[in-house]
Amino acid sequence: MSRTRMLLLWATLGFYAAIVAAVWATTWLVDLDWQVMLFRPYKQWPGMHAFLDYFVVLGQRGPTAVLIAAWLGWRCWRQRTLRPLLVMGCALLMLNLSVGAAKLGMGREGPHYANVIGSNEMWLTGDIFPSGHTANAVVTWGILAYLATTPTARRTLSVIAAVFALGVGTTTVYLGTHWVSDVLLGWAAGLLVLLALPWCEPLIAVVERHVLALRDRLFGVPAPADAGPAFEVSARPRPATAARAAEEQRSRAEAAVPSGTWPGGAARGTAGGRLRQPGHSHPGRPERPARSVSSR
Repeated sequence: MSRTRMLLLWATLGFYAAIVAAVWATTWLVDLDWQVMLFRPYKQWPGMHAFLDYFVVLGQRGPTAVLIAAWLGWRCWRQRTLRPLLVMGCALLMLNLSVGAAKLGMGREGPHYANVIGSNEMWLTGDIFPSGHTANAVVTWGILAYLATTPTARRTLSVIAAVFALGVGTTTVYLGTHWVSDVLLGWAAGLLVLLALPWCEPLIAVVERHVLALRDRLFGVPAPADAGPAFEVSARPRPATAARAAEEQRSRAEAAVPSGTWPGGAARGTAGGRLRQPGHSHPGRPERPARSVSSR
């Protein structure tokens, strides 16, 4: 966690708490919620309704999770690592726990189920505060920027994620399914998950090692030849090293022997290290007089 990321995390957490407090106290933010709701944007611009009905799907957890998981699965295969998919799983788990707990805990009713004009509609039976579509759009598309490996790719994907997150949030307000404050809190909730992801990296690394080890056991993948703890050193040299050492030893032994003898004292040029004696000539060759070794 860098200092900049920590500052952003605390600032986003403060923004999250301020939105909840403003809605709880029924401040100007709740008045804005009712003004936008009674304005009914979907009736003011009906021509956009058909397109935005499809666009808002980019914030639904099921379709976006499948789409992003397919892309990250391809990256896992290319990079020979499970980290992209594990990061996504960890982010979605944190998102479901945090947003789900807030929804059920505050129980706010949506615009279509509001009871009293001007009220904050909290502590009832609803589950729309914060906006799940908005928070999910921030997290699922933001993961692509989080996992980018180059600065250019990170900037490009950050812009794409911001466009989708802003678009999905405002679309829910246009359709009348969320208050403005729901969307603001959804943006904050999703950003908190992305900013907290570095704290999960050690756990992700441990899970990846265990999953890969389990895969190797299930499929009978042999361990590498040099596998083992780094402090264990084999006393036996590798085959290539042993052959090279034997060759060097043989070269040193030959260099230490006088030029007229083989190792063991035998004269160079004799068969099997034995001197040829007179009368023991090779069959088919004329016998030559033997010469004394000492005269050489």
